Amino acid sequence: MANREAPSPSGHHLLGPPPRRLRDRRGRGIRGQLIPASLPAYRTRADRFDAVVAESFTEIDARWHDHLTGLDVAVDDIPRILPRGDQPVQWPDDVTADGQVPLARFIPKGVDLAGNPTRAQIILFRRPLELRAHDAEELPEILREVLIEQVAVYLGVDEETIESGPDSD
Repeated sequence: MANREAPSPSGHHLLGPPPRRLRDRRGRGIRGQLIPASLPAYRTRADRFDAVVAESFTEIDARWHDHLTGLDVAVDDIPRILPRGDQPVQWPDDVTADGQVPLARFIPKGVDLAGNPTRAQIILFRRPLELRAHDAEELPEILREVLIEQVAVYLGVDEETIESGPDSD
């Protein structure tokens, strides 16, 4: 019997990264989704927050739809505008805040750095708003108040006018 030698791997295989394991240790791997998409637990906290924002905005939009066609509502996780130091901050009218923490911000329409026109935006900050709600029933109320204040800034009217509708002008 002749001794056979196994072919030696090329230098590329010796110097390259080790191969990735595509399965778990037992060789079975995940057989399907951990949670089916049809169950409520499949949605993330951000998805649930977006749904509450849409629900809170629909009442305002139903009354003011013709006036809000140039407005976008966006959600950001955290505010990128924070005060420095511990002194009280006088926020501008376009920022809704709870003390030192901004909850929402209105950005008027304009032109971006590339010269393209931008639409007016209300940006809601998800984490500060979630932290102020003690339970699931309080979050829509807080969002409604913040959205009313921001839409009032956008339209240049007071908050009572937003709540009562455009016909009360």
